[in-house]
Amino acid sequence: MPFAVYALGLAVFAQGTSEFMLSGLVSDIAADLHVSIPAAGLLTSAFAIGMVVGAPLMALFSRNWPRRRALLFFLCVFSAVHVIGALTPSYGVLLATRVVGALANAGFWAVALVTAVSMVGPEARARATSVVVGGVTIACVAGVPAGAALGGHWGWRSAFWAVALVSVPAVVVIARTIPGARPKSTPVPARDELGALARPRLLLTLLTSALVQGATFCAFSYFEPLATHVTGFGAAWVPALLALFGLGSFVGVTVAGRIIDARPVALTTAGLLSLSVGWTGFALTAGSPFATVALVFVQGMLAFGTGTALISWVFRLAADAPTLSGSFATSAFNVGGALGPWFGGLAIDAGFGFRSPLWVSALLMVLALGTAGASLGMRRATDRTRDGIPAI
Repeated sequence: MPFAVYALGLAVFAQGTSEFMLSGLVSDIAADLHVSIPAAGLLTSAFAIGMVVGAPLMALFSRNWPRRRALLFFLCVFSAVHVIGALTPSYGVLLATRVVGALANAGFWAVALVTAVSMVGPEARARATSVVVGGVTIACVAGVPAGAALGGHWGWRSAFWAVALVSVPAVVVIARTIPGARPKSTPVPARDELGALARPRLLLTLLTSALVQGATFCAFSYFEPLATHVTGFGAAWVPALLALFGLGSFVGVTVAGRIIDARPVALTTAGLLSLSVGWTGFALTAGSPFATVALVFVQGMLAFGTGTALISWVFRLAADAPTLSGSFATSAFNVGGALGPWFGGLAIDAGFGFRSPLWVSALLMVLALGTAGASLGMRRATDRTRDGIPAI
């Protein structure tokens, strides 16, 4: 695996820390800025909305740039808005910095995924994808709990300063490892790439990915109040639980990256079924510290392992959209990231308590099973037609 692929994972680590760290800071932000906990949770949704809109737009905006230039531009903007976020006393300004930071992050993700895949052969593309996505899981293991710990000792603003500082070595490494020349191949016309979105199987795969991530973010965004108000853990336990989720995520991505290419359907199906059972079991047993600890790890492993498999499916189905395929996958990932915390916040505001996001996650996984089943049915029908057997 080229070292440059790991450099991209390092940058994604810094950005993933920002995307997820609010899960351990929502109470402090709400108190400091005089807003409700669901309103503080919407900062995660705002970031995800910026990612959804920004991924295809930023990919198109930078499609003729050398990839190193695009990656450095997006990463520098991302770092700058975190400095502004650390300084502002206004919830509105903080919300705006989350959107701008997300646009930069979206552009980086879209270019990084395509860059990583282009650096390896077809037999290693899933593994290269897992290395980039692995930066997010390492953020969950180390960056997010560290952000929560910093927030607990020096206030939530210190976590924003930390993200800005961690981005600096990522800028240096990318400047030294990513080739500066434009890709040698002739770019596919943007209209042709956008046309790939009209394929039903690709749309269903993107929808499945969005639902899976919606379930993940719905629960993850409210782990802190769940752990302290339902399970009964003290606030000091929150960073450890977030780290455990991240450790499970890292294990899931690592294992999935090594077996996706050999058994893509089996891995994806098993992951979707297990996630459905897992979120339901978590909702039923959230009052038990032992069950909570176990399921935080297991669900992190299943969520990111399955998410990596679905990203690989997007690359398979959008092979003739080399510039925008990464942005399609990024947008789907973050549609779930935007809607999940919002759905969870609605359930909390409706009076169903801090356990309710887990039930919403279970429901979203039932829908994901339905869309995945429809996509698999289309695949089988296509295979029958190709083999001369009429599709039923």
